[in-house]
Amino acid sequence: MSTIELNKDTFQAAIQDSKPLIVDFWAPWCGPCRNFAPVFEEASEQHEDLVFAKVNTEEEQELATGLKIRSIPTLMVFREQVLLFSQAGALSPAQLQDLIEQVKAVDMEKVHAEIAAQQNGAGQSN
Repeated sequence: MSTIELNKDTFQAAIQDSKPLIVDFWAPWCGPCRNFAPVFEEASEQHEDLVFAKVNTEEEQELATGLKIRSIPTLMVFREQVLLFSQAGALSPAQLQDLIEQVKAVDMEKVHAEIAAQQNGAGQSN
């Protein structure tokens, strides 16, 4: 599977997809972004069970600002509507592969339980 392009209108629907979502925030003028693009594209072809997406921060400034993207490239990983990873900087092929393996191994039941516990705790006053 190749990468898909996301914008402010399609981003929320992509997060709600059942497959984990890896998003590359980039810009055409960014050298590190251009160097990372083939690494990202190759990974997308090797992992049919993930959705790989790109957001052009020049065209989608409102979305990038809303997600607090301060430098590019930035990778974000969502699974079951939860942000699991967010980091600026290009990854090597080995680093990206390691990240993908970690994302696949996350126990999402545990993550959702932890989020629920935090939300319940935050809602109580002393």
